[in-house]
Amino acid sequence: MQEIRRAAERGHANHGWLDSWHSFSFADYDDPAHVQFGPLRVINEDRVAPGAGFGTHGHRDMEIISYVLDGALAHQDSMGNGSTIRPGDVQRMSAGTGVQHSEFNASRQELVHFLQIWIQPDRKGLAPGYEERAFDAAEKRGRLRLIASPDRAAGSVLIHQDARVYAGLFDGAERARLEVAAGRRIYVHVARGALAANGTALGAGDALKLTGTGTLELEQGRAAEALVFDLP
Repeated sequence: MQEIRRAAERGHANHGWLDSWHSFSFADYDDPAHVQFGPLRVINEDRVAPGAGFGTHGHRDMEIISYVLDGALAHQDSMGNGSTIRPGDVQRMSAGTGVQHSEFNASRQELVHFLQIWIQPDRKGLAPGYEERAFDAAEKRGRLRLIASPDRAAGSVLIHQDARVYAGLFDGAERARLEVAAGRRIYVHVARGALAANGTALGAGDALKLTGTGTLELEQGRAAEALVFDLP
């Protein structure tokens, strides 16, 4: 089974300082048909105005990944972490029993454009944790680079769920193939550009949900950057 979710079908909220597109139900966007996909609960495509951001707020029992596309995102949390992430960086925060954090555009001149991703953990009550890792563009060029996993495989960041997240850059003749184990779900999100996933043409912001498939093939990229979620 496959289901296409076009970019324009997502929820949208423009608060002036924040322009956000929601792939799943979030805040005032309530869509019973798109609440989650397996443990994948949130993909928000956020653009935050210079100097603006999310003030200190709390989370519990969620694996939160930030993936910057353009600009710089400053983070501070109640665990004592403070850093600024940029394109190529992957940040993971395990909210666990509870954590407070803030996120702001680190620039006074440029927008920050990033994906905020939430994955439900495999159990509640975990100790909060934080990690970040830089992945060079060369590692993602024409291939699917593992960026998050339950066992830190291949230098990926840790998530407390039987899920794996890949990132890839595709242009021209570049292509990648992912073998999919029985019973797994695949979610493809095109962050920018365009490509074909199992023969389906996808543009920026589009997504493809796959179940009951043995392989995923990405090809025909046009300046494409994509995330692939291998989910239980």
